[in-house]
Amino acid sequence: MSETKTYRLEGLSCTNCAAKFEKNIRNIVTVEDVQLNFGASKITIQGEASIEQLEKAGAFDDIKVLPENVRINKTKEPFWKKKANITALISLVFVFLGYIFYFNYGENHVVTIGLFLAAIIIGGYQMFIEGFKNLFKLDFNMKTLMTIAVIGAAIIGEWAEGAVVVFLFAVSEALEDYSIDKARESIRSLMDIAPNTALIKRADQEIEMKVEDIQIGDIMLVKPGQRIAMDGEVIKGESYISEAAITGESLPIFKSIGQDVFAGSINEEGFLEVKVTKHVEDTTIAKIIHLVEEAQAEKAPSQKFVDRFAKYYTPAIMLIALFVAIVPPLLFSADWSTWVYSGLAVLVVGCPCALVISTPVAIVTAIGNAARHGVLIKGGVHLEEAGHLRAVAFDKTGTLTEGTPRVTDVIPLNDTDEQDVLSIAHTIESYSEHPLATAIVHYAKEAQVPKYKAEAFQSITGKGAKATIEHTEYYIGSPAFFNTEQTIPETIQETINALQRDGKTVMVLGTKTKTLGLIAVADRLRKESRDIIDTLHQIGIEKTIMLTGDNENTGHAIGRELGISEVKAELLPDEKLEVIKNLKQQYGKTAMVGDGINDAPALAGSSVGIAMGGAGTDAALETADIALMGDDLTKLPYTVALSRKTLSIIKQNISFALGLKLLALLFVIPGWLTLWIAIFADMGATLIVTLNSLRLIRSKYESA
Repeated sequence: MSETKTYRLEGLSCTNCAAKFEKNIRNIVTVEDVQLNFGASKITIQGEASIEQLEKAGAFDDIKVLPENVRINKTKEPFWKKKANITALISLVFVFLGYIFYFNYGENHVVTIGLFLAAIIIGGYQMFIEGFKNLFKLDFNMKTLMTIAVIGAAIIGEWAEGAVVVFLFAVSEALEDYSIDKARESIRSLMDIAPNTALIKRADQEIEMKVEDIQIGDIMLVKPGQRIAMDGEVIKGESYISEAAITGESLPIFKSIGQDVFAGSINEEGFLEVKVTKHVEDTTIAKIIHLVEEAQAEKAPSQKFVDRFAKYYTPAIMLIALFVAIVPPLLFSADWSTWVYSGLAVLVVGCPCALVISTPVAIVTAIGNAARHGVLIKGGVHLEEAGHLRAVAFDKTGTLTEGTPRVTDVIPLNDTDEQDVLSIAHTIESYSEHPLATAIVHYAKEAQVPKYKAEAFQSITGKGAKATIEHTEYYIGSPAFFNTEQTIPETIQETINALQRDGKTVMVLGTKTKTLGLIAVADRLRKESRDIIDTLHQIGIEKTIMLTGDNENTGHAIGRELGISEVKAELLPDEKLEVIKNLKQQYGKTAMVGDGINDAPALAGSSVGIAMGGAGTDAALETADIALMGDDLTKLPYTVALSRKTLSIIKQNISFALGLKLLALLFVIPGWLTLWIAIFADMGATLIVTLNSLRLIRSKYESA
């Protein structure tokens, strides 16, 4: 299989240029496939191509190509130093001088024409080169349309308007460049979070090393106030660490020996020694950046629609312009000069700049904004789906609850003492990874009860477990599971029901013939869970539902406390998936919120799978469509609100882009459409769409 390489790009400022750059690279014989990510300004090449060949393919727009691992130190270039802006300003000076002569000596004076011609050549030189090349290839993009319009204006003697069109088109290009650059700032800010170097201790020497050279197992020294350069585990010292850049959590978190720290977080006060656990390309922040960039490359449904529409829109505009220019003179003996002028104005007003940029700028800005607030949205399609949500399903454990169950009651039965109940339960559950098993093991260790030797351990998913201890087979699990082995006596069942009504999960311990004891476990609700459910209902989510493997009594007790719409209890993982399918049929777009590990089938089956605690688990980053990087449920309403706002802005943008142009085209009928109005309509639409999309930068997260 041929080699695949990814490069970063500088100077990629418009969607049309990106499409042409990609097309030029595809024409390189040794290149097999090309994937251009306009939002992240990256390109992936499959096959052979040197950087020189790639830069030659992008020479028309002065695109620079850099290896992916090279950080772009982008210093803000002053407005007046940019070449395109300098030529536009010089062009404006000649337009201004041209109008002085225009009003004093007339439009046909040789100096007037000379000044406007100078403005056209200086301001439109690059545009004409590109436009003529495209014209010979019958590639009709916006620069081709503008070239035809300006030359046509000059031919029919409209020098002044041709010069103004060139200047205003340059302004429009500068606006598009600015908007894309602004939208990409969120990703650049993520890339700048983690330092390039770190202080490493090797053989009692302290060495400042580039992060690319640091190996797993190296000891990193982190002083107070410094940003942590690599993911690792604290082996010495303790400190408060700000993880705001990774998880969006504003309050610093106390870290001590044995706890993990992330690259890009800030050491607030203590001195730390950290053992590096991941290479630089595998750190959590690196994965976030990679996934966000991939997300920006994935086209949302609305963007695909716009792209398909634009494919037919430009040729249609050219046919309309041709129709306007030649039909009235040919059929009605109208003035050729007047109608050719109107046709040229139609060409200008029909430029698809605003339409093409209407969706990607909004999507890129929204995904970048979410990433800065600790929410990883893995594509425009998921952003749009989240904006259409009508139902949200929650896993209980670790999502609505803290995820750390604690034993609250141990009730021995049938002449068994509490220590025996705990010892047998401890022995069986020590083989299990289930959160309830962990709670029992932790409680038994604290009580310092003895642990027996077990054989033939078997876990029954979603129900319980069994093992043989000293030649006797013991069972531990839910009352429903236990009832399959023997009938629980009515007096014991009443005790179970009372515990469950208090919101506790009850596990029964016994043999095939005898019930030995009950163990009740409770998982505390997150303090913000009730507020989150209320907020979701307030912002228009019609249905909230809790899915749990717990019994009906416990599930409904928790559901009542939360104010949730519905509770589905005693569910196995595959049954949770069935509930999600039914919700989708009933409500349409449905989200599943879980931990990204135990809920994989339900997450995959939902319209939008949302995983909690993405910063701590690779699984959550990989399996979910949206990952809440911190273990913070309050980000959920923010995510839904941001998605809805993005959808609204995309609809507004498409309406602005098409509506303004349609209005300008109607000016053709009474003959009011001038080149001035045409370029202002095009530039105005681009400006409105750009500024409207950039409003998403200011969308803020507010905790519930």
